[in-house]
Amino acid sequence: MSKLGDLGARLYHGEVGYDFVGKRKIWYAVSILITITAIVGLAVRGLNMGIEFEGGAVFNTPKTSVSVAKAEEAAEKASGHDAIVQKLGDDAMRIQIAGVDIDKSDQIKAALAKDLDVKAADINADLVGPSWGEQVANKAWQGLAIFMVLVVIYLAIAFEWRMALAALIALIHDITITVGVYALVGFEVTPGTVIGLLTILGYSLYDTVVVFDSLKEQSKDLTKQTRFTYSEVANRSINGTLVRSINTTVVALLPVAGLLFIGGGVLGAGMLNDISLSLFVGLAAGAYSSIFIATPLVADFKEREPQLKALKKRVLAKRASAAAKGDSAEDGTFTGDEEQRDSVSDDDAAPAVVGPRSQPASRSRGKGRPSGKRR
Repeated sequence: MSKLGDLGARLYHGEVGYDFVGKRKIWYAVSILITITAIVGLAVRGLNMGIEFEGGAVFNTPKTSVSVAKAEEAAEKASGHDAIVQKLGDDAMRIQIAGVDIDKSDQIKAALAKDLDVKAADINADLVGPSWGEQVANKAWQGLAIFMVLVVIYLAIAFEWRMALAALIALIHDITITVGVYALVGFEVTPGTVIGLLTILGYSLYDTVVVFDSLKEQSKDLTKQTRFTYSEVANRSINGTLVRSINTTVVALLPVAGLLFIGGGVLGAGMLNDISLSLFVGLAAGAYSSIFIATPLVADFKEREPQLKALKKRVLAKRASAAAKGDSAEDGTFTGDEEQRDSVSDDDAAPAVVGPRSQPASRSRGKGRPSGKRR
């Protein structure tokens, strides 16, 4: 078995682990800091909306030897607005200028033909009205709202409302961070960006549901035992699915990173940046929130219930009593031998809560039964 596979098996069986839930205040503080930074970026810098949302003109030029910087300078001089210039594979150029009408477009086209040393007839100009982008934005908001409502309903039915609420908070957390990064970086927001934002919601929700499903299974009949609190079971659920979450996230991030850093950065295909950045940031934020935000929030919500409050008191009292007698205190982290030994000695332990292990031997074995020997 590989080292990563061996680590995954040890995490699943509770032999090793990290206290994610116990250190949840640290993760909450980090998330609040990142979220505030994103909101400040949105408020101060705002989003760089593409011409699909603001309206404008797109000029596609034929092959030219003029540099991108010179073409951008010429476009801004001719239009009086900021211009975005992208070099295409055949040395042609795509020039985007926002806030341009038909009359202004003809003037810009003539000026570009002169500065780029090409024929005006060879420059293709397309005008985009802001109403189309507004329709796209409205449909995106509607789709986002419908998605959120359906997610909450599904999770409330499949799990419970506390898990649905925690997942919703995690999704809002991911969207806020992704949009904030766009504001801070200054990348153009296009319909591709909107598609990327809607796509990351599914990835973020997938990791969260995997942990929730494990938590649901391990917390059955939890109040019938006195070895583990709900937070400890939640932490075991995170550790048990940790390697799986890392694997799926890395596999998803690798091709997106190729689009963003190689396609958009090295090769200069700037049109890939709008969707690849949202996917990259969103996938990373989704993996973070499913481990550090969603499940710790569920533990906080659940341990406010009277039954689980009482369970926590019983568990801590039992450990304090064991510590006073000089026995090893049970803190929710065991080696395999310790777990098996404790499952034999503890009548009210619930093996189903903490994963599969050998069943304790019956103490009444042989009582009241013939020995099988002939008299």
